[in-house]
Amino acid sequence: MISYKPLWKTMDNKKITQYKLLQMGLDKHTLQKLRDNKSITMNTLEFLCSALKCTPNEVIEFIE
Repeated sequence: MISYKPLWKTMDNKKITQYKLLQMGLDKHTLQKLRDNKSITMNTLEFLCSALKCTPNEVIEFIE
């Protein structure tokens, strides 16, 4: 299972809110997918990494 728990921690550490991600261009439906641990596209992962200046490991984690 994929978890976005690292995303929320990274956002907190960098003081970036969900509202700020929306202002940066993240779609509100995609944000809801992240909240619900639903799948996202690689383009979304790339957007998040660019916006947060981080690596994919700081956005997602795999849980068996």
